[in-house]
Amino acid sequence: MIQLRRLAGYLLLVLLAAPVLSQGTPAWKDPSPHITRFIEVDRNVKLEVLDWGGSGRSLVLLAGGGNTAHVFDDFAPKLTDHYHVYGITRRGFGASGYSETEDPADRLADDVLAVIDSLKLKRPILVGHSIAGAELSAVANSHSDRVAGLIYLEAAYSYAFDNGKGSSIMAAQSLTAPQPPPPDAADLASFSALGNYYERVNGFRFPEAEIRQQWEATPDGAVGKDRNAPGGAMLMSLIMHPKKFTDIPVPSLIIFANPHSLGPWVDYTTDPSERAAAKAYCAALAPLTEKQEKAVREGVPPSYVITLPNSHHYVFLSNKADVLREMHAFLTALPD
Repeated sequence: MIQLRRLAGYLLLVLLAAPVLSQGTPAWKDPSPHITRFIEVDRNVKLEVLDWGGSGRSLVLLAGGGNTAHVFDDFAPKLTDHYHVYGITRRGFGASGYSETEDPADRLADDVLAVIDSLKLKRPILVGHSIAGAELSAVANSHSDRVAGLIYLEAAYSYAFDNGKGSSIMAAQSLTAPQPPPPDAADLASFSALGNYYERVNGFRFPEAEIRQQWEATPDGAVGKDRNAPGGAMLMSLIMHPKKFTDIPVPSLIIFANPHSLGPWVDYTTDPSERAAAKAYCAALAPLTEKQEKAVREGVPPSYVITLPNSHHYVFLSNKADVLREMHAFLTALPD
């Protein structure tokens, strides 16, 4: 995922669309146990909504920048024993529609609320990764009565909470993040091979349906070009000109990765300068993250702030068991 690496585990502007297969290639089928529907949230804009089923309280999963709801294809089924789990692909990405907006934080929050209304969900819990933290905070600050709780998965950075005491996301972006080696021809021979590549460099595997949202397929089923998405500029606007949220007035579980892991590729690279650059980057990022953590702990009283050391920005994939444990403890303690 070329665009995903560009923001080095903070804001991951990767891009999408449906794969193109020739008549001679059997159509690939998503094995994740969800049903798909499209919900209209704005004039000529319908969002892809995945429903993994389950029983109990409703959880709504919101992907990080550039990803789609399919990034939760392997994670969501781990929750369905206790919760009814949904996922939303935000406008401008994947199969969801798009129209431009001058106020992305509030517009994206309104999209989430429109889905909640359409599904007739009563005070669900919103779970957001990365830039989705802005959507969580926007919903909480404008309609705190509409949600019972929020879970920030590496998502409580300055675009989601900024009381002037933490770290700006721009400070993190000013750091130069070293990149893993790009996929080679063998890695692009099939989507399964590309999945192996991501597992090799990151230490975890992306669901194949999500990978297929990021890359085109060639007529013979190999991996083609990475895709473009109209929503990329919208998210960049959200990053460069964030709406300032100084409060999160809803019970929250906030999970940080600190120090960050860039993945096992750092340990097996044969270039000592790459290894040194990766260690320097993580060392510089750690105090910025710690400063933001401190601001959140002190500024958001009704919250549980958890730090998972040496975990990846995709913390729900790199540390799945830890995240599931903390989520279940938080959700069990929430009042009905």
